[in-house]
Amino acid sequence: MQIFITLQGYERLKMNILISNDDGIAANGIRVLTEALSKKHNVYVVAPDRERSAAGHSLTLHTPLRVEELDSKFGAKRVWVTTGTPGDCVKIAINAILSKEEQPDIVISGINHGPNLGADILYSGTVSCAMEGAMLGFPSIAVSLATMHAEYEDFKFSAEFVLSLIEKLHDFKFPPKSILNVNIPLLNEEDIAGIAITELGRKMFTDDYEKRTDPRGKVYYWMAGELINEPADAPTDLAAVRNNKISITPVTYEMTRHDTLSELNKILCDGTNCQWY
Repeated sequence: MQIFITLQGYERLKMNILISNDDGIAANGIRVLTEALSKKHNVYVVAPDRERSAAGHSLTLHTPLRVEELDSKFGAKRVWVTTGTPGDCVKIAINAILSKEEQPDIVISGINHGPNLGADILYSGTVSCAMEGAMLGFPSIAVSLATMHAEYEDFKFSAEFVLSLIEKLHDFKFPPKSILNVNIPLLNEEDIAGIAITELGRKMFTDDYEKRTDPRGKVYYWMAGELINEPADAPTDLAAVRNNKISITPVTYEMTRHDTLSELNKILCDGTNCQWY
């Protein structure tokens, strides 16, 4: 039986929201998001002390993980920085930093400086933040601004959209082991063509590298992939953003290929006996 997760915090006047990111505590995206959500909710921020983009779902295991509480900022109730990865931030926040009364009703990662679309989410620290929340049993959302612009004003519409989104998700049942991955085009509100519930597209870029030589004659490589196009009517996050729509994609970290278990068992184990070596 699946146990779905809902936003229990709406039983109270305000929800507790844990915010983290992979761009670091000084990033404009996390600042604007915190300011917007703090208008109506209790926001707690635990973020890396520096940029951790493309960190994937990594954790700090072999070095001390240092945490420092800062003076409250951006309207948040409390703010901490860590020397860890995005995944570390959410994990230590829930298991060690936040009190019982401060535990989140929802975890929100972002707003990321740049898109997290298609198969490229596998490398994303932003998505990994939200995944860690889901792994710990909390409704979780990853939010990205689909542009490389990173000025303060660029994030205002996205932050207000997130505030509206979590209010509309009051009755949504988050499936276990799952998050919502949200990508928002950098457009004025009146130019947004709507919202699309999408599936993940392919990779955003081809895996091409340029081979170069530095002034000392040593060879190095520079990633130089080209943007991959998809049909305009494809039901994917990539197509939605290109069509000026906000993409919302349910994503799961359940990676077992269940439809292959019986076939593989039949070939390698002959049904019952796996001791063939």
